Parts: sequence; C-alpha cells; structure tokens
Amino acid sequence: MQNIELMAPAGNFESLQAALDNGADSIYFGVEQLNMRARASINFTLDDLEEISNRCKARNVRTYLTLNTIIYDHDLSIIKTLIKRAKDTDISAVIAMDQSVINMARELGVEVHISTQINITNIETVKFYALFADTMVLSRELSLRQVKKITEQIEKNQIKGPSGKLVEIEIFGHGALCMAVSGKCYMSLHSHNSSANRGACKQNCRKKYTVIDQETGFEMELDNEYIMSPKDLCTIDFLDQVADAGIKVLKIEGRGRAPEYVAKVIKCYREAIDGIEAGTYNKEEVISWMQTLETVYNRGFWNGYYLGQKLGEWSNGSGSHATQKKVYIGKGMHYFPKPEIGEFKIEAFDLSIGDTILVTGPTTGAKELQVEEMLVNDEKLTAATKGDSVTIPLGFRIRPSDKLYKIVENKVEA
Repeated sequence: MQNIELMAPAGNFESLQAALDNGADSIYFGVEQLNMRARASINFTLDDLEEISNRCKARNVRTYLTLNTIIYDHDLSIIKTLIKRAKDTDISAVIAMDQSVINMARELGVEVHISTQINITNIETVKFYALFADTMVLSRELSLRQVKKITEQIEKNQIKGPSGKLVEIEIFGHGALCMAVSGKCYMSLHSHNSSANRGACKQNCRKKYTVIDQETGFEMELDNEYIMSPKDLCTIDFLDQVADAGIKVLKIEGRGRAPEYVAKVIKCYREAIDGIEAGTYNKEEVISWMQTLETVYNRGFWNGYYLGQKLGEWSNGSGSHATQKKVYIGKGMHYFPKPEIGEFKIEAFDLSIGDTILVTGPTTGAKELQVEEMLVNDEKLTAATKGDSVTIPLGFRIRPSDKLYKIVENKVEA
C-alpha cells in the first residue's frame, strides 16, 4: 500500500503545533489576505514564515502557502512579495487557482499546487496543468471511481509535472463542505458585498431560510430548514477505498477551527492511514475514531460525493454537533522541568480530580489529559476554584501564555 501524505490545516501557531505533534506530513496555511480563509481564521503574517518553515523542517514536514483567491491587478505586487518571501524562507509550495499566481510562482522557481477552485474533473485538464504543477486537488464533486480513473491514467500515460515526477493527486478527506461547486460561491458577495472567492465568506448557506412562492405567496413547508448547509465530510470509515483510488495527498479542512480540532482529527487520520499501510485497519478502530471525531466541531458527518450515494445530506442546525466542548478556567503560570509539573491560575469555574483538561498555546499546541492528582495552594486537595493556584503533573512543558480549559459534555439538540 502506497504512503498517503496527511495534510493538516493551520490557522495559527497553536494549530500548527497541534498538527506537528499528532503526525501531519504537511501543513497548509494562509498569510494575512489573499487566501480562502482570510476572514475565518487569524492567519499568519509575512514575518511568521521563517518560524513556520523552521518548525516544520525540524519535523520533516512540508509547508504549503495558500494563495488561492481570485486576484485583481492591485494584488499583483503583494502576490510577488509573498511568493518571494516563501522562496526565501524555504516554504515547500504555494497553492494557487489564479493563473497570475501560477505563472509568478513558476517564474520565481517556487513549486505550485493547483487548488480545488480550478475544478479539475478529467485527465486532459490534468495534462494541461502538469505544465505548471506537480500536485493537483481534484474537484470535490468527483466519485472515488472517477478519481481512480484519473490516477490510473496518470500512471499509464506517465503524466509528469515540472519536477519530472508523476503528477500527484490530492483530495479532501475531512471537514466542512460548501454547497457551491468546489467552493466557488457568490451568495456572500450578493448579500454583503463580501466575496467568498476572496476569502471573506459570510456563510449565508449555514442559516435558516423560508421559501415563498412569489406569485401566490405560498410558503413551502420544509423537512429541514438548513437546506443549503451540508454536513461535514468524513472519509475515515472508508479510507481504505480512498487509498485504493491512488491519491497521494489527503487534505483535512479546518483553518478556522480550534487547535484541539486539529489535534484530534489529525491523530485519528494518522492512525487510520498507518493502519491501512500496516494491514491493521478494521471496523472496531473506525468506531473508536468516529467517536473521537464527534467530540470536536462538526455539523454531522456524511461521505460526500465519493461513494456515489444520494447527494445532499444537510445539517439540521447552524452550529456544531460536537459531543464535547471546552470551558476556559485559567492560564499557565510556571513550569517545573525536573518533576514535570505545571502551575496554573484558576480564573473561572472549578477544577476537580478526574476532570479532563486541555492546555493550548502557540508553542504548546493542544494537549489533553485527565487530572489524576494536584496541589491546590500547596495542599493536596481534590478540587480547586476561582482564585486558586494549582499544580498538576504533566508530560509536557507549559508556558505563561498557555490557556487552561476543562472539557465537558456538550448537550446537542437532536
């Protein structure tokens, strides 16, 4: 079984570190504007590129800068600056959909990956973009049968990119799906003058709507009010079939999601990919992974278009269906390296022995564990409350900038 590159999202350093700690092979991220999550996530700055590159190279993880919006004339100088800086800091590749970005990256000698917004659906289009790119994300609307046909033809016809290697095919494996064809939507632009194709989607499709016949005034009765909000994609329960389709890169969606989302999703898919390669992937493991995936942000899951089943599985709410949520309770104060103990200041709510906690930070990433023992104001107690100083044995270093959360059950309306 071939190796599949697991590609993780990073909207900030917390998520980036969470991805690195949980087995990502590559990271994709945006820098300020001109990426498809310009509004939804914090994004990095130009000055962050060197640290991103250094952290990832230390783990032998590839780095991909997303420049996949439509581009106007006034953007061109910024694009050139971004690509030059990416090259100077040894970023692995840029992800692009506009021909200006593709051409500029080629001129500057930076590897290009073709974004899903190009909407590649056939082998002839693959042949065309092989003149410019080594990796291509296929249209989200293809079935696995169609994907496999394309990968087989790449092998049969020896279609190679600028590097001289066979073109690699990438597909989306998990996360939010959009009602529009490969993410190209104009609803937000029409309603708020905020272009989704410039990374500023207002997510109109996630809201409730009433459908009224303009001629008669008749209001249609709908079984599901969220008729434009798809459930999230999940492929972990048929990942063996995904691997059999010949894809080289599995992309996890979620640059606007929290670091614990990145940590858990990447960990599950890492284990699943490794299990397929080792021959240990099985139904029992899938059930366990699904339970873990349900604990973090999701709108419910479906298989997308890959298996050719009935299209359009819509969510029944505007928010998350996660079975767990995090509650902020304090911040990191000090770390004692020899005993591996972290000190926290409790600033809200309470903490007790047996609670599950989450620690997040730009260098720490997202670490989750159960509290088995603690000192409260230097006394061995079973509970702490607002204002207390708490020390907890940890298997990792914390920093003063770290945040402490308690993980609690989340009651989701059916």
